[in-house]
Amino acid sequence: MKTIRQTKCNFQIIKCSKLIIASLLIGFLSAFLAISLKRMTEYYENIFFHQANNNPIYYLVFPFVGLSVIYFLRLYLFKRKENKGIKEIFESTNSESKNLPLYKIPSHFINGLLTVIFGGSTGIEVSTVVASATIGSVCQQKENIFKKYKLEFISAGVAAGITALFCSPFAGILFATEVISKKVTKSFFLITIPAITLTTGLLFLLNEPPLFALKISNWHGYAIPYFLLLGVLSGIHSVYLTKCVLYFKKQFLKVKVQYTKIIISVIILSTALFIFPELYGDGYHAIKSIIFSSKENLLTLPFGITLLGILLLKPIVTSATLASGGDGGVFAPSLFMGAFLGLTLSILLNTFFDTNLIPLNFIIIGMAASLSASIHAPFTALFLVCGIINDYTLFFPMLAICLVSKYTAKMIYPFTVYSFNPSLQKL
Repeated sequence: MKTIRQTKCNFQIIKCSKLIIASLLIGFLSAFLAISLKRMTEYYENIFFHQANNNPIYYLVFPFVGLSVIYFLRLYLFKRKENKGIKEIFESTNSESKNLPLYKIPSHFINGLLTVIFGGSTGIEVSTVVASATIGSVCQQKENIFKKYKLEFISAGVAAGITALFCSPFAGILFATEVISKKVTKSFFLITIPAITLTTGLLFLLNEPPLFALKISNWHGYAIPYFLLLGVLSGIHSVYLTKCVLYFKKQFLKVKVQYTKIIISVIILSTALFIFPELYGDGYHAIKSIIFSSKENLLTLPFGITLLGILLLKPIVTSATLASGGDGGVFAPSLFMGAFLGLTLSILLNTFFDTNLIPLNFIIIGMAASLSASIHAPFTALFLVCGIINDYTLFFPMLAICLVSKYTAKMIYPFTVYSFNPSLQKL
């Protein structure tokens, strides 16, 4: 009896050791992929955007080239299958037999990069999430002992990828919990925590900087009602984004010729970029611009039209990009919309009601609120935005507003881009 007990104990130790080693490998590969994609995208996007600013004809050429190359890669290299984003992960985790194939790693990496650097109005976050999830899925298939831990291995890859992108281990594990796993078990922590820990260590060794390194000086209690208003508006505007994406995808399904989809998308995207270059790519360059000039921004008629145009057109150009075959999701668009919505609200209130609000605070809270409403994950949004600015001064008001925006969006429309199922509800 003692020998049997000892044998079981030894087996458990060996199994746990293998799970931890596999998790560390997933963490390393996912972090390497995410950091590489982030750096490459930032480098080439800056070059291409600078060229387009100098010669606006490229606002027409770049999206056409990017979407066309993606189409031909998909046709001749990636098994003629379109990338479905995070829904691919759900299809895999909800099926015992369906796994994420290995080619999804280069497919999402390359197509995500091409989409953004050539002006597609989305981001690399979902491309990274699916590619990282595939790393976990492929690893899970290598050992019989790993077979029953598919969800945990995929979650570990996703958590490591998000951690690497946004320099926030809390955002990584919370996104894996709130969006992917939706449950927490001992095996979830055993497999996910080592991956995140290794990723965090790599970020430290590589001295990876936050996306927007800021120092928030303070916030005032009298701003709370206006923060709440921002939360409600963010919820409403995020539903607009969700409905736009779903509507465009539905309408583009009726178009049978892929090049017709690309031409329609290029016309929409290029026209918007000619008028508002801020919509180019992931939009992080535009967010940085308004962050570091927020104190100087005054409401004039041209500036007001620009802000309104950006808020109206961003969901449309994002939807056109995704519906025509571009790779990405609503992470970066949500952060972008939230930043501009927060700036717009604060400037309007300061101009017409002399509220003396701090625009920078509204930009930051707006980013978190819009992301929370778009993906129905308030805690992910909270820690993600705190991570990308490397400051937790606004933690408590941001927490409240993320909850307000999520439940506002959920009351208006219960689905996100990731959770919508056409068989359950008609648009």
